[in-house]
This record gives sequence, structure tokens and C-alpha cells, in this order.
Amino acid sequence: MTTPDHPSPASQPPAPTARDRIYRSPLGLAGGVLLLLVVLWLGFDALFKGDGRTPWLALAGLILIVPLIVAFTLRPAVFANEERLRVRNPLRVITLPWAEVAGLRSGYSNEVLARTGTKYQLWAVPVSLRARKKAARRQQRAASDAARGVTPGGRGGTLGPGTLGPGGLGLGGFSLRGPDTGPTRAETDQVMDDLRELLERHGETGPGQGEVTVRWAYEVAAPAVAGAVLLAILLAVR
Repeated sequence: MTTPDHPSPASQPPAPTARDRIYRSPLGLAGGVLLLLVVLWLGFDALFKGDGRTPWLALAGLILIVPLIVAFTLRPAVFANEERLRVRNPLRVITLPWAEVAGLRSGYSNEVLARTGTKYQLWAVPVSLRARKKAARRQQRAASDAARGVTPGGRGGTLGPGTLGPGGLGLGGFSLRGPDTGPTRAETDQVMDDLRELLERHGETGPGQGEVTVRWAYEVAAPAVAGAVLLAILLAVR
């Protein structure tokens, strides 16, 4: 009589990790790509067509500027799943298990507060005051239309006594505006709402336990420092 073979724990495949929700700034990505194209065009033009010390200055400038553009425009991102929040900022990566997150705050910038009292800015979720004002106007307009019985499509209500507009044209129950189906919350505020929902669900009883870890982005800082040193040497030596 034989017994079935049971694989050892070491040979079993690892349990699948929770899938990340990724939040980035589309405008930041587009601006970074455009800025990179301009800098590379000017830099390579000076590098290959310049004379004297110009090619060396262009090379040092590219080594300094390109990593910083990538760091502040293309690199920032926020990764969130059921276990932790990972914030990739320009010069460091902060990993916060949900149990260590005290709250998320929105003001002139979006921030995550750790239970230790330290706050970290979410570079990938910038605040747009203009988008907030537009969303607030839509919210007020929707509340006003709902109070008057106007449907979102721009028509609603009934004609009758007391609903006639000026001159008796019978427009009192109708809206002359076109349909306004835009969001009543700014996009970055919606992102913060999603993160707060994850915090409420997994902050206390979820699997996200552990300590806050911070890793500096030496892959960005090292070339930028090297470019700055090279540029300083070239400018100092005549």
C-alpha cells in the first residue's frame, strides 16, 4: 500500500501576493516626457556640435538634469493593496503597512500620516485647486437642479401654476444648460477616497502588519551628484 506524495513546504509555490492599485499623475508623465525630449535635444546638439569645453559642459549637465527630471516627473507613483501602502517619491520609497497608517490628509498637498507622527507627501497624487473648484461648482449645480426637480439631462419638472418663467414662457421647470455629467469630486480627491477606504478595511484587522521602511533612491541621487561634481569642476577650471 502506497501513500501519496506530499510536497514539502519548501517546494510549494509561494502564495500569491495582493495585486497593487497603481496611482500616477498623467500630467506629470506627459510633462516629464516633453521636458526630457527638449533637454536631450539641446544637450546632444551641444555635445556633438559644440567646440572647446561645450561638449563636456553639456555632458555634465545631462548627467545632472536627466536623473532629476525622471525623479520628479516619471518616477513618482503610489502602490496600494490589502497589505500595505507603498509611496514612491522622487528620492525615496516609503512602505507603510496599513496597521502603521494613522490617516490620510488632503490640503494643499496629499499626505499619509504614520502612527509615529511622521508624514510623507504623495508626489504622485498632486492637488489641483482648479479641479477642486470645478468639482465643487458641479456639486452645487447638481444639488440646485435636484432641489428644483431638474433631471441631469437638462430637462425635468412639470409645467403648471407657479412654474412659469419670466414672461409666462413656461420655462420655470426646465434647465437651459446642456447635460453636465462631469465628476463632482476632483480626480486626486477620488484617489484619496479610495486610499481611505482601503485604510478603513485593512487598517486594524487586515494582513498588513510590520514596520514602516524608507529606502533612499541612490540610483537617482548618485548620477545627479556625479553630474553636479563634474559640472562644478568644469566651471572652476578655466
